[in-house]
Amino acid sequence: MGTETDHQPDARELRAPGGWRVLAPFRFREYRLLITAVSLSIFAEGMWTVVMALQVMELNHDPNALSLVAACLGGGLVAFVLVGGIAADRFPQRSIILIVEAANFVAVAAVSVLGLTGALRVWHMAVAAAALGIAAAFFFPAYSAYLPRILPQEQLLAANGVEGVLRPVLQRAAGPAIAGVLVAATFPSLGSVTVTVIFGVALVLLIATRPVGTGVVETPERQQVWADLRQGCLFMVRTPWLFATLLFASMFVLLAMGPIEVLLPFITADRFDDGARIYGLVLAAFGTGGALGAVAVSSVRLPRRYLTVLMLLWGVGALPLVILGWTSSFAVMAASAFVFGVGDGAGMVIWGTLLQRRVPSEMLGRVSSLDFFVSLAFLPVSFAIAGPVSKVVSIETIFLVAGVAPVLFAGIALWAAKMPRDEIAHPLN
Repeated sequence: MGTETDHQPDARELRAPGGWRVLAPFRFREYRLLITAVSLSIFAEGMWTVVMALQVMELNHDPNALSLVAACLGGGLVAFVLVGGIAADRFPQRSIILIVEAANFVAVAAVSVLGLTGALRVWHMAVAAAALGIAAAFFFPAYSAYLPRILPQEQLLAANGVEGVLRPVLQRAAGPAIAGVLVAATFPSLGSVTVTVIFGVALVLLIATRPVGTGVVETPERQQVWADLRQGCLFMVRTPWLFATLLFASMFVLLAMGPIEVLLPFITADRFDDGARIYGLVLAAFGTGGALGAVAVSSVRLPRRYLTVLMLLWGVGALPLVILGWTSSFAVMAASAFVFGVGDGAGMVIWGTLLQRRVPSEMLGRVSSLDFFVSLAFLPVSFAIAGPVSKVVSIETIFLVAGVAPVLFAGIALWAAKMPRDEIAHPLN
């Protein structure tokens, strides 16, 4: 197995004077390059969310078609996320991130060429979506395991906060808003070309980063891979707060993600004259709320009752979905998406920090991949059934269930895993 040369921050970097806590990680060159590349990539992903939906709707204006493409995206992610976690613990994380970005570039470039030549079909979109899902399965475990290698431990909360701000702002706000306006004024293939260019720039920036020590385990035997996976699964099952939170997330994803990703484009198209632009703006409101929630959490110390706060943010924070499914007012829809985003963004910062603080570093890649696998296990199912279910159940009822059920699930998770007792027994401040 290959190795990469070490590059550690020098003493001047470590002693750099403080400023805003959330800006501290930017003292390190490798982090600056990495987060810039990641920022461009998640902006491109945000644009792709809208471009993909509107492109499929142009090819076939049927929720079942968008369900198929979205299910391929989710299926690729779930099918390979465990492999991605093992790879993150056994191979250089920087190399994995580079390969992922290259795969993103190639997949979207293919869609762009086919779209511009008039040869694009729904099945092409499905294949590209599957490729992007597989790439994402390798990215998050590698990124999570890579951050502690280039930053001091005390700056991980701030780094997660930065991503927690950038992801909703770029992936869920700016990206969708710009894509919606661009596609509404032109055509979906131009959006695909724009996404391709952004992925290409991000890839160049990643190539410019310097390798750091791998921190991987030199055990190439095939049986050790399965032993690694088994060890990660045992850790997850034997850690009640972790297991209960992942089960909660899996139920939330099953009920909510399909309606949001598959049905929301059709809601805006049916209820508003300029559906493409409104769809992008509603997602932008969601992203803006997520950014503010992430800033609020990352700018202060981790809450003493961090597990309770997390479950309240994700459980009660889902209630605005009810309004999202029922209203025909853009202002009300945007406000609901904004409030939902606040809870989601704040919770994601806390969750990412918990994994990095309470999971042993040598298992972080595997546990991060199990986090994705368990919490997103029903993502392809949610995407696949959203379209067909909307033919027999009203969209209003679907969003009612998506908003109310997580409150119940959050309460069950808090009680079953004894989270209030656990967070007091394991303080992180």
